[in-house]
Amino acid sequence: MSDLTSNLEKLSGYLERFKSTGVSHHINGKNLWSKSRDTFQSISPVDESFICDVAKGGAEEIALAADAAKNAFPEWRDLTGIERKKILHKIADGIVARAEEIALCESWDTGQPIRFMAKAAIRGAENFRFFADRAPAARDGQSLPSPTLINVTTRVPIGPVGVITPWNTPFMLSTWKIAPALAAGCTVVHKPAELSPVTASILMEIAKEAGLPDGVWNLVNGIGEEAGKALCEHSDIKAIAFVGESRTGSQIMKQGADTLKRVHFELGGKNPVVVFDDADLDRALDAAIFMIYSLNGERCTSSSRLLVQDTIADTFEAKLIERVNAIKVGHPLDPATEVGPLIHTAHFNKVSSYFDIAKTDGATVAAGGARDGDIGFFVKPTLFTHATNDMRIAQEEIFGPVLTSIRFTDEDQALQMANDVNYGLTGYIWTNDLTRALRFSDKLEAGMIWVNSENVRHLPTPFGGVKASGIGRDGGDWSFEFYMEQKHIGFATGSHTIPKLGKL
Repeated sequence: MSDLTSNLEKLSGYLERFKSTGVSHHINGKNLWSKSRDTFQSISPVDESFICDVAKGGAEEIALAADAAKNAFPEWRDLTGIERKKILHKIADGIVARAEEIALCESWDTGQPIRFMAKAAIRGAENFRFFADRAPAARDGQSLPSPTLINVTTRVPIGPVGVITPWNTPFMLSTWKIAPALAAGCTVVHKPAELSPVTASILMEIAKEAGLPDGVWNLVNGIGEEAGKALCEHSDIKAIAFVGESRTGSQIMKQGADTLKRVHFELGGKNPVVVFDDADLDRALDAAIFMIYSLNGERCTSSSRLLVQDTIADTFEAKLIERVNAIKVGHPLDPATEVGPLIHTAHFNKVSSYFDIAKTDGATVAAGGARDGDIGFFVKPTLFTHATNDMRIAQEEIFGPVLTSIRFTDEDQALQMANDVNYGLTGYIWTNDLTRALRFSDKLEAGMIWVNSENVRHLPTPFGGVKASGIGRDGGDWSFEFYMEQKHIGFATGSHTIPKLGKL
C-alpha cells in the first residue's frame, strides 16, 4: 500500500463524523447550531469534493459567545498562572495525540502538502507549551522606587478577546494567537476562516477534553462580513487579534473604532530576498525556492520578490528555472508532493490572473504560468523574469507559488527596490559581507529580517511587520503586552508633605 493510499484511508475515517454531523459552533461548553439553522459547505480544493456542512453564525451567535467569555473571565483571570499552565500543557498533549488526524484533515481542507502540515500540527503543540510555561510569570512587573513612593507595576489580562484566523495553515496560526491569550488570563471568542474550518473544531474538542472551563474559549463559524464584523463591533470584546489581508485589517479597525478596540494585525507581505554576488549562491537558491514555493506560496512571509545582483543574475536565474520546473505538484496527501492545490476557486482565479498581467506588463514567464491538471485548484510553480519593481507582479501580494525576479546593480538600488512597496513584513539578505548585512538590514523597512537564512522562527523573538504588513508583535513577552494591561501602584513612604488645599 502506498503512503498516499494509506493517508486517504486514514483521512476517510477521520472525516466520516464531520460528513455525518457537520461542524457546529462551540459556545459555553456546548456544541450549538445557529438559531437560523443556516449552514455553508466546506469543499476540498484537491478535487472540489464535499467535506461537510458548517454552521453559519452571525450577530446572535457572536453575542452568545461574547457573553459566555465575559461571564467566564473573572474565574479564569483569577486562576493562578500555575493552574493555567497545567491546562495549557494538557491541550498540547492532546494536540500531539491527535497530530496525524489534524495534519490529514488540514491538508485535505486547505490543499497544503502533508509534509508541511505534519510539522504544523506539532508546531501548534509547541506554541501551547511555550506560552504555558510563561503563564506563571505573565503578571510579573517591576519595582520603580522614587524618593516618596514605592512604585510597583503589574499586568492584568485585558478581558474577553476576539481571534480571527486565516485559511492558510489555520491550525498552527490559531494556536499562535489563542495560546498566549489563555496564558495571559483572557477568555476567547474564535472565528476561524470559513474556507478551512475543520481543524478549529478539532482544536476546540482538545481544549474541552483538557479541562478548560466552559466559556473560556468559544468557537463561532461564519463568514467575515457577518460573524467577523459582529465580533469586531461587540462591546464586550476588548481586543481583536487578526491574521489575514491588509485590506481586511483596515476594515476591522473601522469596525472596532466605536468600542475603542485594541487591535493586533499580522497582515500581508511582498517580501524581498536580496542576493548579492558575494553570497553562497547554492544556499541562497535553496532558501529563495523554499520561501516562495513551500506551503503553496500561501504564506505572508514568502519571499515573493527576488532581487538579484546583475553580475550573477543570468546564472542564478538559469538554475532557478531548472529547479522550479522540477518542483513536484500533486496530491497533498502524497508525502512526495511539494506543491498542492490553492485553497479555493476564487483564489485560484486571482493567482492565475497574474500570468496574463505579467505578460501585459512586459515580464517573461520563465517557468509555469498555467493551470496544472483539470481537477482541483492546481497551478504550476511560476517564475517571472525581466521584471521591474513598478510592475503589478512586483507590487501586489499574489499569495501563490509565484516568484518575480528583478535585477539590481548595486546596494543602493537594491535597498530602494526592497523598500519601494506598501508592505514591510520580512526581508531576506544573502551576502558574506557582514558590514553590508548590518547596514542593509538597518535600513530595510521590515519587521523581521533574516541574513543568510530562510525564515526560522524562534518563539521568544518578536514577530510582526511595519507599513501595511501589520500592527503589534507576537512572540515571547510581546504577546502578553497585547493581551494584558499595565497597572501602576504607588505606596507612599510618608516622607513627603501633601499640599493642603482649603486649610483654615
